[in-house]
Amino acid sequence: MVQFDERLIRANSFSGRLSRAISISLQECGQSREDVAARMSAILERPVSLPMLNAYSSAMREGHQISVPRFDALVHATGDRRLLEFMAEPHGWAVIERRYLPMIELAAVSEQKKDLAQRERMLRRQAVRGGR
Repeated sequence: MVQFDERLIRANSFSGRLSRAISISLQECGQSREDVAARMSAILERPVSLPMLNAYSSAMREGHQISVPRFDALVHATGDRRLLEFMAEPHGWAVIERRYLPMIELAAVSEQKKDLAQRERMLRRQAVRGGR
């Protein structure tokens, strides 16, 4: 699982943390901000300007938050899954590659089997005692 270093995105508000996460993603994606803005524009088929992208990444511009479609385009343009993890983690979720889903489902089925076996043992004990 990939995620941002909590020390680097520390802020007093969610908006501030998001701006810092976007800023780090832009710094580390290996592309210029101009190129990211151009890719986002192509994805959205609407212009995304460099000043707009800079505003999204500035903690000082809390009133200028990124929309969901633009966030999705940013993830696509940068290829940075940490942005998705940033959104999922507070809900107790994680962003994983689809290739791991069968293993996760297998673990869940195994857990369910254990729970069912425990329930079966309890019901058998009750049946032996006459339903008590």
